[in-house]
Amino acid sequence: MYIRTTLKTLNDAFFMALEAIRDNLLRSILTLLGIVIGVFAIIAVMTAIRTLESSINSGLNVFGSDVIFVQKTPVIQMGDHSSRRKYWSRPNITYEVALELRERMLGAEFVSVQDGTGGKTIRYKKEKTNPNVGVQGMDEWGLEALNQSLDYGRNFIAEDMEYNRRVVILGTDVIDKLFPFFDPMDQTIMINGIGFDVIGTLQRKGEMFGQSQDNFVIIPITTYLQYFSQRWTSLGISIKAPNEESFDIIKEEATDQMRIVRGLRPDEENDFEVTSNDALIKTFGAFTAGIKLFAGAVSVIALVVAGIGIMNIMLVSVSERIKEIGVRKAIGATRNNILFQFLLEAVFLSLIGGVIGVMLGVGVGNMITLVMKNVDTVIPVDWVFIGLFTCSFIGIVFGIYPAYKAAGLDPIESLRHE
Repeated sequence: MYIRTTLKTLNDAFFMALEAIRDNLLRSILTLLGIVIGVFAIIAVMTAIRTLESSINSGLNVFGSDVIFVQKTPVIQMGDHSSRRKYWSRPNITYEVALELRERMLGAEFVSVQDGTGGKTIRYKKEKTNPNVGVQGMDEWGLEALNQSLDYGRNFIAEDMEYNRRVVILGTDVIDKLFPFFDPMDQTIMINGIGFDVIGTLQRKGEMFGQSQDNFVIIPITTYLQYFSQRWTSLGISIKAPNEESFDIIKEEATDQMRIVRGLRPDEENDFEVTSNDALIKTFGAFTAGIKLFAGAVSVIALVVAGIGIMNIMLVSVSERIKEIGVRKAIGATRNNILFQFLLEAVFLSLIGGVIGVMLGVGVGNMITLVMKNVDTVIPVDWVFIGLFTCSFIGIVFGIYPAYKAAGLDPIESLRHE
């Protein structure tokens, strides 16, 4: 009996809220707009960030499993011009430095050396690519170090580095452009007028952040240094830990050994950077945390303003329905019935705005998937519930006073009201 009565009260309150919105449509829309904007802001931002994070958790997985990366500057640079100038004024990491570090890292599974440049045109007979192809220099461990996989053909061997052989492994975009109808193996391509024999091809990786990950070729690192290095060339060094348990130990050892190779004193700071996949994701997480905080602050302000608007519309509603309240009390409605009715109306008003805000936020937040291919749509379920709970809370907090005022009206005076 009690449950049936409660459900009827909820049903009545819901339809009274809809009726109140319909009777005062413009006022209700303006009131709900604050709730819609507040919820929309937080849901849209969180959806977009979740979509990016989902892509980045796989996309920033640029290094292989249990691989530590050492280079001259941070992978992700933030800060002003002076801090960036400090990084670029560091001494370059040369091939000799990388080889010395390799000799010292006895506990590592391998120590690999890489560098790359872009904006190259690759030619095969009459065919040529656009002048935007990357050329990567790697050694025999480079594919595993940078999370690449060979499709067919062979990988580099130590002799390719020793003798500066002009051999090349092709990315799929280059294959599609130069060899659309036949096998590129054992063919000779031209890079900057220099001939390279094709010994292998890579598996396709697709796009990340709207950019292809397959528009490059790989040549031996020593050959790369011979033909493509500049005075500012600084190499990257990848160090693979034998297993996950030894990862932190190898990372600390890499830092210590690199300091020794660099000849740094104990009181001098590192003139190189050591990072990993987890560090990249944490760096991005720190960046998005500020965006989340800002979106949350904007949303709270919008929701508070919307709450004041709900209090206003409920106070007006109480004033307009004094006689109705008197009639209800005269036929047996208790103080709690009236309180519950108006409180539920405020909550329903908030939730209507919240639901609209959630739908708009999820839709707009996922528009990023239209720009970035291979990114799945995301619905931040936790934030949807947080948004709707916040709307309910706003409805209760700002609806309690009008509801309490309505419940406290004298039935006799209410019936006399015109």
